[in-house]
Amino acid sequence: MKRSFSILPGFRLASGITLFYLSLLVLIPLCALVWKTTELSLDELVATLTNSRVLASFRVSILTALAAALINLFLGFVIAWVLVRYPMPFKRLFDAVIDLPFALPTAVAGIVLAALYAPDGWIGSFFTELGIRIAYTPLGIVVALMFIGLPFVVRTVEPVLQDLDSQLEEAAQSLGASPWTIFRRVLFPPLIPALLTGFALAFARGLGEYGSVIFIAGNMPMVSEIVPLLIITKLEQYDYAGATAIGLMMLVVAFIMLLVINMLQAWTRKRTGKL
Repeated sequence: MKRSFSILPGFRLASGITLFYLSLLVLIPLCALVWKTTELSLDELVATLTNSRVLASFRVSILTALAAALINLFLGFVIAWVLVRYPMPFKRLFDAVIDLPFALPTAVAGIVLAALYAPDGWIGSFFTELGIRIAYTPLGIVVALMFIGLPFVVRTVEPVLQDLDSQLEEAAQSLGASPWTIFRRVLFPPLIPALLTGFALAFARGLGEYGSVIFIAGNMPMVSEIVPLLIITKLEQYDYAGATAIGLMMLVVAFIMLLVINMLQAWTRKRTGKL
């Protein structure tokens, strides 16, 4: 019997190393989070999660992350379209700028955004004259989440745009289809899975963001306090059970988001034939 050649170690050793590190870095901390929550009774857990301040922080986190992801869905599509479809100078520079939020420490981004959008900042002063306050409001949170979430949409949509068959456009054009019809009937349908995936990634990233938000949010309870900050506040008050209860709720939300993302990616592979 011919033995297959593999550069990596055997299955048992490789799977053992994988399970060891997966348990050490992911499973054990998550189990500890769930275990710590059991210190609360069911009534205490419900009371913690239904507290008005906790509900308000979840509302702020979810609504701002949703708003930022929707805006990034449109802007990310436009940017990806321009980068793929049109020749332009300094294209590699623009690519690097788009990826900057991946490399830039989020706290640095938060400080810069707070300085720019503060009432006396370069950008904030202009909006202040119009009666719009950005920094230290939920609107400031949306701006910060737009900054850190934009690359997820652009980098998800861009490869799909590059793989689109130009012959389909040429065929539709030869049949007399208008540019809008070509876009709506030929180009846009294959982009829907990628757009949904990018939206879900941006939303999930924004939901748990902390560093870039706390400097521009104002952090006012019931107004602009996000869930990660509330968890830090609970820990500073030595309310470890309350912090883990809120963290467990965030874990459930994150798991649901990851499940949705994986389903969207599987749908994308099925539509494109890349099984």
